[in-house]
Amino acid sequence: MGSALTTGSKGQARRSRRDLRGFLELLEQRGQLRRITAPVDPDLEVAAIADRVLALGGPALLFENVIGSPMPVAVNLLGTVERVVWSMGMEEPEELEALGERLALLQQPRPPKGLKEATRFGGLLLDLLKARPDLDLTPPCQQQVFKGAEVNLDNLPLLRPWPGDAGSVITLGLVITKDPETGVPNVGVYRLQKQSINSATVHWLSVRGGARHLRKAAALGKPLEVAVAIGVHPLLVMAAATPIPVQLSEWLFAGIYAGEGVRLARCKTVNLEVPSHSEVVLEGTITPGELGPDGPCGDHMGFYGGEEASPLVRFHCVTQRRNPVFLTTFSGRPPKEEAMLAIALNRLYTPILRQQIPEIVDFFLPMEGLSYKLAVLAIDKAYPGQAKRAAMAFWSALPQFTYTKFVVVVDKSINIRDPRQVIWAISAQVDPQRDLFVLEDTPFDSLDFASERLGLGGRLAIDATTKVGPEKRHDWGEALGRPAELEARIDGRWAELGLADLGQGEPDPALFGYTLEHVLERLAQGARGSKP
Repeated sequence: MGSALTTGSKGQARRSRRDLRGFLELLEQRGQLRRITAPVDPDLEVAAIADRVLALGGPALLFENVIGSPMPVAVNLLGTVERVVWSMGMEEPEELEALGERLALLQQPRPPKGLKEATRFGGLLLDLLKARPDLDLTPPCQQQVFKGAEVNLDNLPLLRPWPGDAGSVITLGLVITKDPETGVPNVGVYRLQKQSINSATVHWLSVRGGARHLRKAAALGKPLEVAVAIGVHPLLVMAAATPIPVQLSEWLFAGIYAGEGVRLARCKTVNLEVPSHSEVVLEGTITPGELGPDGPCGDHMGFYGGEEASPLVRFHCVTQRRNPVFLTTFSGRPPKEEAMLAIALNRLYTPILRQQIPEIVDFFLPMEGLSYKLAVLAIDKAYPGQAKRAAMAFWSALPQFTYTKFVVVVDKSINIRDPRQVIWAISAQVDPQRDLFVLEDTPFDSLDFASERLGLGGRLAIDATTKVGPEKRHDWGEALGRPAELEARIDGRWAELGLADLGQGEPDPALFGYTLEHVLERLAQGARGSKP
């Protein structure tokens, strides 16, 4: 296995940087990869160990001795925001917003208004030319080929993360389909549950691209071809998770992310392309109307999802690299890898939202809000009713926000990444009789068990902004504050006052009672203890 993660020259190392092995090398160089040589069972054990390490903010893990499979398992690669940022070829989260600004031009292109905008747009066109995918005629992902009776999903170290899961799952595979009418591919990250040695159900929401392609295939009376690429560079996972215009390809977006085109390989038995550096590729078809029982399965909401009839994929070909590495993850209540991905994507979304909703200064999807169930918007408020307008526009801005239950709108002076400030704004600036806006019976995530009817639920917007004009019937007191000159003078005297050892940074939130995870754990223990 050691040879799979080493390269023979500096040039070869640079070329491998955009595959999974190159990213593993980077993590190891930076002390963020731990190799586990002891035997570990993919049934429950791998996920349990990885979950503890992730909760501690620990390193990525490479299980090199997985019971029942010759393949090592890589997990927790994106278990910290820092590693997510590294996967994008960056060092700081703030750099993601610059990329988001370029993506915003693609989301809603418009004629440039001046020389500066024209220059930016010209730079984007150059980025698009560089980002075009290219075909690899000798792809590493096809070094080994298995067809027909040789296809056996039991050879893969599929995880079963939770005791109540109905079966083992594929979680970080890129599920690739093609629009039967336009030929435009869709690349999504959907969970697949193994049903037999050569079949699996795919769990996708009705608004996702794969589901849309299946509906079109059904209308045409054709099977839908599917490829699942497992073990790609995490940057491609990020690209597949980013909301993009329907008519564009995720491969082009991934090329913009990477600054170079994705190298693709034509599949052996289906008319689809996959990343040529994939560790394992599954090729198959879905016959419209053929379903299998998917679930129960532990999900990001922190509960087991129910059993649901889902499309059945029948695989007839598997290709892979020599000595493949199996990349995987698992869902559950945050923190999890998917939550870390969402935090990074939050930075990418911000410029896209600003272009569509100009009054938005910043927005945040707290991890504890299950990555998309609660959003906090900071707006530059100029007129009455603007907070409600911003909330309505947010819900319809991107498909990912269709299932956001709560939107809290605050003034631009509030640091939306500081829960103390957000709670202050809600407590000090909200009258529930006036500032709560509820939408009833809207389309909803079937995994949200809090909804009275699965698939249909309400949304709540909270206007925690300063009230202006007819929004208020009486004068408010003046907000407390000190002159900037006084604050600067005290900054300069801090050491003179003998207080330099205290520093002047942000204090530990635990000083103010913020020990949320411990509280939740005690509640969970109490609930378990109360069961008969």
